[in-house]
Amino acid sequence: MRTIVPALAAAVVLGLAGCSSSSSSSDSPSGGLTVPDVPALEKLGESEDELNIIAWPGYVEDGTTNPDVDWVTTFTEETGCKVNRKIGETSDQMVSLMRTGDYDVISASGDASLRLIVGGDAAPLNTDLIPNFANVVEGMKEQTYNSLNGKTYGIPLGRGANILQYNTDVVTEAPTSWDVVWEKDSPYAGKVIAYDSPIYIADAALYLMAHQPELGITNPYALDEEQLQAAVDLLKQQNELVSEYWALYTNNVSSFQSGSSVLGTSWQVILNELGDGFAGTVPEEGATGWADTWMVSAKAQHPNCAYKWIDYATSPDVDAAIAQNFGMAPANALSCEGSPENAAHCETYHATDEEYFKNVWFWTTPIEQCLDGRKDVTCTTYQQWTEAWASVKG
Repeated sequence: MRTIVPALAAAVVLGLAGCSSSSSSSDSPSGGLTVPDVPALEKLGESEDELNIIAWPGYVEDGTTNPDVDWVTTFTEETGCKVNRKIGETSDQMVSLMRTGDYDVISASGDASLRLIVGGDAAPLNTDLIPNFANVVEGMKEQTYNSLNGKTYGIPLGRGANILQYNTDVVTEAPTSWDVVWEKDSPYAGKVIAYDSPIYIADAALYLMAHQPELGITNPYALDEEQLQAAVDLLKQQNELVSEYWALYTNNVSSFQSGSSVLGTSWQVILNELGDGFAGTVPEEGATGWADTWMVSAKAQHPNCAYKWIDYATSPDVDAAIAQNFGMAPANALSCEGSPENAAHCETYHATDEEYFKNVWFWTTPIEQCLDGRKDVTCTTYQQWTEAWASVKG
């Protein structure tokens, strides 16, 4: 079903796909944020005959691109809800569109979800009206990218880790640490590929958490000015090692295929595309990652269709189809059953392996309120990270 590999690039790299830390909302300081009081739907009613969705490519497919990739038609036949899809280009664009009230549902990346929740643009969800939520893997429930103050605002649809990928013909000893992409004495200097986004600062912070504990970093998305500067210094050091900064999926693939790069940050779906001669791992320091969720607008004009879509899209068969089409681990554990293809996909993407994701810090947008719980410190914001990233790239 994974037939739109180039669309993955648009889906994940143009915005910040998937965002959260590995802590649950009950542990997170964001649980104390003041949120507008938006009511949840109390019971389902009749379908409104229409549904407006803004989503990343690959999530809401009606067979237009490929007749074998169509789950929208069945949904419309079963519910009477005609789906109108808008392809999202960036998280910022999607947030702006949701705030117009013209869209009922969004496939929200983590940097979008918290903004929508705190801004009162997303409605809390009555999970009793979404039966398939019960089968979502526990590691994706009650996270900072989908829940706040004890309320669920988003239903997970998939996740993935940012792995350390390498060419096994060149990197003959499997790396166990990210040191080969960060330290200036790396034997692969000039052959290291790095992710091109301000959020990549978190990867540097994650490495510093393990190797410079005196900095006091406990969450790679909660950096005060001194910690941010340390991450920037490490990134500038890495800049001397980098062969290429990639944002497009295809750039990563071509860089490894040509030999310009031999190791660096990547995704499982890219590793699959490269095939024999390449491998990937989550090193001992852990990794960053991404996760997306379905959310309903606080101004939804078609709330019944919205709920019906989310439950339908979270059902085992449809969630499996979306995950395989997009290249990620499905959220519904039952999506790993039913066929050898489903089981193989879930094994490859570690769908139900919570041990694998235990040390993955899902992308989240840094804010002034420190996400590590510090009350007496002002943390740096994403705007500051954006400015810092510009200085790294020179």
